[in-house]
Amino acid sequence: MTDRLYVGTRKGLFVLDRAEAGWAVVSRHFLGVGVTMVLPDKRTGRVHAAVQHGHFGTKLHRSDDGARTFVEAATPKYPPKPEGLEDIEPFRKKPVPWSLMQVWSIEAGLPNQPGRLWAGTIPGGLFKSDDDGDSWQLVRSLWDHEGRKRWSGGGYDFGGIHSICVHPEDGAKVSASVSIGGVWRSDDDGESWRCDGTGMRAEYMPPDLAQDPVAQDPHRVVQCPAAPEVLWCQHHNGVFRSTDGGDSWTELQDGLPSTFGFAVAVHPTDPQTAWLVPAEKDECRIPKDGQVIVARTRDGGQSFDILKDGLPQQDAYDLVYRHGLAVNATGQTLAMGSTSGALWVSDDQGDHFECVQAHLPPIYCVRFDGGF
Repeated sequence: MTDRLYVGTRKGLFVLDRAEAGWAVVSRHFLGVGVTMVLPDKRTGRVHAAVQHGHFGTKLHRSDDGARTFVEAATPKYPPKPEGLEDIEPFRKKPVPWSLMQVWSIEAGLPNQPGRLWAGTIPGGLFKSDDDGDSWQLVRSLWDHEGRKRWSGGGYDFGGIHSICVHPEDGAKVSASVSIGGVWRSDDDGESWRCDGTGMRAEYMPPDLAQDPVAQDPHRVVQCPAAPEVLWCQHHNGVFRSTDGGDSWTELQDGLPSTFGFAVAVHPTDPQTAWLVPAEKDECRIPKDGQVIVARTRDGGQSFDILKDGLPQQDAYDLVYRHGLAVNATGQTLAMGSTSGALWVSDDQGDHFECVQAHLPPIYCVRFDGGF
């Protein structure tokens, strides 16, 4: 079976296959426009892509022929905003638009949920489909929740849902992580929601609000498929791990050159093993000391190995976005893409990286067929 990697960039989608000669681009799609998320659905073989069409807005496309061609599909649509409703983003004090700005995440349901898809968007709406994307419904229980009015923008003007975790044994259990708005969880297929985050802290908030679950800025949250009670979070000012499904979180710092970053990936069968891409935060958002590194733990975050082999170590300013790090289904192969258009792959869990593409457009997301 050929390894396949999907790379969404600011200027299109690139599909790479690995053969004996190495990784090579086998098809290109949507050249000139941004592709913010890709989902190769291992249940159906269908590939879903979220595309930013500039003046024509955000649209979803899908392929049923192995990503050789794509056709336009239904796109999540917000309902009209009720007249007279005050919905103000609390940080910038701007009215929250009831219209789609970006599809930031797409995830599939379980095999026993045929057609189930979830999509997280900016300005913070979670959408659900039960017909494989032929139609979408806004999850009003979360959108209408009083807590959503406290969600605020970080890098974007409005809060958005970037990470969706579906429990691999119970599809009714789903979490949606918001920047900035915390980690929200449902145990009843989205009928009701709660925001958990005990143990997380937001250093940018006043002391009396630093522990507030809704004030947290999780940059990326991932769940171990083989041990779904274990979640990893790369936060704006820390790295956190939960072993109870997100009820509580433990902060991890030892051995990390920086606790800021966007990307985190977890081994699909070993919940003790995870990878992060540290950077300098806030105004900088560049690799520390101009060195691109990956931090790996194999003991649940008690210690970290700093991995550099094959990565640029001088005058390198590649930032890795929250969806720019992925691991394949075996847990052996990593892919990492940067804002400078570099794409690296490692076949030994990060001990050594090879640059397989150096001049792609800025990379938004990378995903393996059947990977995480």
